[in-house]
Amino acid sequence: MSGLDKILEHISSEATDNASKIIENAKAEAERILSAEKEEAARLEAQISKQSELDVAAASKRIQSAADLKEKRMILEAKQKEIDSVIDDALAKLTGLDDAAYFETLSKMLDKYSTDEEGVIRFSQKDLGRLPADFEAKAKAHKLTLSNEPVNIDGGFVLVYGDIEENCSFEALVNASREVLQDKIGQILFS
Repeated sequence: MSGLDKILEHISSEATDNASKIIENAKAEAERILSAEKEEAARLEAQISKQSELDVAAASKRIQSAADLKEKRMILEAKQKEIDSVIDDALAKLTGLDDAAYFETLSKMLDKYSTDEEGVIRFSQKDLGRLPADFEAKAKAHKLTLSNEPVNIDGGFVLVYGDIEENCSFEALVNASREVLQDKIGQILFS
């Protein structure tokens, strides 16, 4: 299992624990709301005791439905916060990798995202200052020239082919596949 897999497994484990706590709190709050709504239903029932039993049942059903809807919304919001937290943690872990692991990850990304055209590869100021000696040769093998002009990204790189820029920063790649990531993380955490 690679270091990145271990990191992701650790993040997933922490996220699962956090999600369980958040969901338990949301359910407890929903129960409190449901209890208050039931008290309100009983008060309404006493006020309209002269009305038919069908009217009372309808009011109780509406209140129960509203409480159920509120509970579902609170749980959904808690799940979304946890999913966003996992994504943010993963981005932080990627940018915080030690230099060897970080540039190994960038090397794999270079294999995946570079084309067979001549171009330029640009890094952040931080990455330019810690670029391994052999990385320029890897870039040249992909017909890319290393730019000394930094870009404003937290991690990853930007490929430039003429007038076309392909943003391969970690944040851009995550944002491009956010919905798929959210679905996968949601399945892991909440299934």
